[in-house]
Amino acid sequence: MPSNIRLFGASLLALTVGCGGLAGAATPPPAPFTTQVLHFEVHVGAGQTETCDVLGELVTPAGAGPDHRLASLLMTNGFGGSYQDQVGIAEKFATYGYVGLTYSGLGFGGSGCKITLDDPLYDGQAASQLVSFLGGENGIAFTDASHTDPVPGLTDVIHDATDHLGHKDQFDPRVGMIGGSYGGENQFAVASIDPRVDTIVPIITWNNLAYSLAPNDAAATPGVTDYTPGVIKSTWAALFSVDGLADGIAYAKGDPARLLPCPNFATWVCPGLALGAGLGYPYPALEADLEHASVSSYMSSIRIPTLLMQGENDTLFNLNEAIANYQALRAQGTPVSMIWQSWGHSDLTPAPGEISLSNPDPLTQYETLRVYLWFAHYLQGKSVPTGPAFAYFRDWVHYSGNASPAYGTASSFPVGSERAYVLSGGHQLVAAPAQPTVGTEAFVTPPAGAPTSLTAPDAVGSELGSLAPDFGTNVPGTYAAWTTAPLTSDVDVVGEPDFTVKVTAPTAALAQRAGPAGELVLFAKLYDVAPDGKAQLIHGLVAPVRVNNVDEPIRITLPAVVHQFAKGDQIEIMLAGGDTNYRGGPIATTVLVTSGSTGQVLDLPVVNP
Repeated sequence: MPSNIRLFGASLLALTVGCGGLAGAATPPPAPFTTQVLHFEVHVGAGQTETCDVLGELVTPAGAGPDHRLASLLMTNGFGGSYQDQVGIAEKFATYGYVGLTYSGLGFGGSGCKITLDDPLYDGQAASQLVSFLGGENGIAFTDASHTDPVPGLTDVIHDATDHLGHKDQFDPRVGMIGGSYGGENQFAVASIDPRVDTIVPIITWNNLAYSLAPNDAAATPGVTDYTPGVIKSTWAALFSVDGLADGIAYAKGDPARLLPCPNFATWVCPGLALGAGLGYPYPALEADLEHASVSSYMSSIRIPTLLMQGENDTLFNLNEAIANYQALRAQGTPVSMIWQSWGHSDLTPAPGEISLSNPDPLTQYETLRVYLWFAHYLQGKSVPTGPAFAYFRDWVHYSGNASPAYGTASSFPVGSERAYVLSGGHQLVAAPAQPTVGTEAFVTPPAGAPTSLTAPDAVGSELGSLAPDFGTNVPGTYAAWTTAPLTSDVDVVGEPDFTVKVTAPTAALAQRAGPAGELVLFAKLYDVAPDGKAQLIHGLVAPVRVNNVDEPIRITLPAVVHQFAKGDQIEIMLAGGDTNYRGGPIATTVLVTSGSTGQVLDLPVVNP
């Protein structure tokens, strides 16, 4: 067992025996708690002129009260969900001494008003008023949607003397937040405007929504932001639209105004997604709106301890988004740790012993233990370690029970060292410092952004299971690929691969003068080729690029991975003209790649010798 996990276990045992915290020697039944479904009247928008009804559930441990105040947790749902999705977390943590409030975000699960994509002026303000309720303010909570039967503000939550800016507030509760995806970004939104929030645990969420929905992985600035428009993720954008509309229709009877002029979304969303889908890239106003709803635009306001948990199996909000958040927070001195878990939007089932969202158990689940210790340290003031700054799940490690043996750890990120593989003639990828040979590979990008691969739609691929198409199927003539010889030892990759390539594309060189509509669109893909020749696109991850100048080398930052290329396997890097899940370039273009220069290289962050 790794030493840090032994330390966690010792700390947990100390809390269990010394404080009666988690369980006694015989694990007694959970402490009782009460639950109450509530409605909240919140005021949002510029000048807080829009009133919304928010639906939620309060979970209160037995014995909590003015003479026995406890820390509190606030949580909300992922996109398309409701407050009920977090009830399991609220109830479990109530047994550890936390008052929990889970609620449906605006536009979802019985809550009124429209979806604003976690805009701080809307979703942030709504959550801030729930913080006030936890801190004791009256006039916010009611038993009914008409807001006629009031429930007084709480008197059983610890009050802080000052907020994190040093200001005194009458209604300042000791409160942390946890939630996934849309409920993860919500935490950043409220923390950016409300210094009373003490700590956050955002799970599988975004840094820049413009990158999430239309990434450009070529020459990004620090983080994931790139000022050349990206490539629209067609399947994920479609799923968002359908999910949001469905919630709007389901609750339109009580709030019909939410269906006009853009059904259940902020007014700018409908024309933005429609025009973006038609163009294949986000136009400037759409990019600005997406970035406004992203922590990348207000990162300097996030100054409280943050535990980032991101999914290795996630084609929506990939690991690069967590890296961008981690590096920005660390650079400004915000306490931050980062966990890369096995699961994400592309497979929502955690590996055994990671976490159960319906029945979280720190005694048997690695991630739940990390969350428990994080909150115990920052909310309950207990002298417990919060864990390593960086931890990552390794799916090639065999274990039983708790997933801790499968996690590698480090004191910071990035980890490992770069290992270079150079493009060479004959579709070869050779390990530096071997000298590459000259060769030219050619392929064609399709017209009208057509796909050139047979892959599962990202947004529903995890639901198809064995019916999903093979990730290795690409149309001949629409890609070029370079492959290593069979590996003589395992190569364990943890982090963001970089791929630098120089292309010749005369048609694109002329068309790019027209701007994004004429620029070359390509897709970089990293494969693991087994000895039987079967190629696996690692976690279905693709790096789309829109090239604003084909006369210059293209540096592509691929989505980060945690993957072992086993001895006997081969590493393959592919450059393709299309992909099922993206809207490609509109113009058919012949692309040539001439190898023989050590400047055309795949750099992999490798953690083993």
